[in-house]
Amino acid sequence: MDIKLKKIGVNKYQLEKVPGMRAEAVIYVKPSMLDQIRKDRSLMQLAEAAMLPRVVSPLVGMPDIHEGFGLPIGGVMATTGLISAGAVGMDINCGVRLVATNLEHDPKVFTTENLRTLVRKIERVIPVGVGSQRKKLPAKITLRDVVLGGAEFVVRAGYGKLSDLESIEEGGKLEGARFEALTPKATKRARFQVGTLGSGNHFIEIQRVAKVFDPLIAKVFGLRENQICLMIHCGSRALGHQTCTDYSEILWRARDKYKIEVPRKGLAALPIETSEGQDYFAAMVASVNFAFANRQLIMFDLERLLVHFFGPQTRFNLVYDIAHNIAKWEPFDSAQGKELLIHRKGATRALPAGHPKNPQKYMTTGHPALVPGSMGTPSYVLVGLDKARETFYSVNHGAGRTMSRKQARRTIQQKEFVQKMGAIVYNLPFRKIADEAPQAYKDINAVVETLVEAGLTKKVVKLEPLAVVKGD
Repeated sequence: MDIKLKKIGVNKYQLEKVPGMRAEAVIYVKPSMLDQIRKDRSLMQLAEAAMLPRVVSPLVGMPDIHEGFGLPIGGVMATTGLISAGAVGMDINCGVRLVATNLEHDPKVFTTENLRTLVRKIERVIPVGVGSQRKKLPAKITLRDVVLGGAEFVVRAGYGKLSDLESIEEGGKLEGARFEALTPKATKRARFQVGTLGSGNHFIEIQRVAKVFDPLIAKVFGLRENQICLMIHCGSRALGHQTCTDYSEILWRARDKYKIEVPRKGLAALPIETSEGQDYFAAMVASVNFAFANRQLIMFDLERLLVHFFGPQTRFNLVYDIAHNIAKWEPFDSAQGKELLIHRKGATRALPAGHPKNPQKYMTTGHPALVPGSMGTPSYVLVGLDKARETFYSVNHGAGRTMSRKQARRTIQQKEFVQKMGAIVYNLPFRKIADEAPQAYKDINAVVETLVEAGLTKKVVKLEPLAVVKGD
């Protein structure tokens, strides 16, 4: 079915309603990007999500939108109490963590040879890739403690500083997890995976601050030009994937029991007050906490490695850790005390200055919104503006794919890939990461400018990669 669009603002389009839509749906995109978006089913998926009950208008598509499982990746769905596993996503709390160091980018120090050595050391310290796991969990760490306590538990166990928790969304722990809500298959697969990096678009990057757009906000964030930073992009590994798989089936089978009309299995959803809805929420929160703990442990190991590599004078500051692929209750109309269950799939929160859910340290600026580019392209630190209320205070989480992984492997040539990567050091041969080539993604600069031009966000700094570690 062809979805028609009507322009209603700067880079903002409304989907004309198709039969069955209960809620409005909008998408933010530059006119030049419209043809690309029409090449997959993402608009139809957004329209199908608008057919669910208890959805609050509008469903929102971000400029990085592309076809996914259920809700499109780059989709935001707010409800008054309907929860959907497919609207959260497979990699629950896939997220981004930015760590600033006191190191300056000196080309004589950050040589290609030194970066390659550092990349090899990272691979030896942190398990990476599909199915990667530790031989045993770190001391004082158990899977049960991790899913119940998140990064807060990990920090209190000695893997980080208490001040780190001030710079993690939700303080690094969501309430409401139940270990028993996780399926045995999920816990078995995740048993030794905390503190590891997955495959696909996940990465560890060594970056430098290439440009500061807003010096005052950058100073509050602890960022300055030519500074060396670390960016970690990963999530809940097998725990989140299996939880989404298992509960999509459970919610789908229960739809007739509760008389819930769902257009397709990928959007399987139930009222959160049902027993199955409560179980999924508890399992999802457990996966969210696992992911916060996962990134905390990776950061801890990276910091120890860099101190050994660059010297004991090396210092670190966690700028922020932010989730995408999550659903949680958030205040939306504080005057009325109204809360909505906001699903962000391939979208990230961006609260403006003064919003009560900001960490105190970022109350006057709004918290950092971290938007990583594709492999070999820049990443951005943004802040949300008051107008971001239109998207339930959400922005895009990255660049967004333009090619399927199969298409990328089939069409992208090694010579093109090498030219795009330039001097950036990477750890895997082309045949293992062709599907992650920059050519398989949208232009991150255009994607970021979409919401800047629409008045929803402001750019703070641009980060450029020096070296990237991926899993195969």
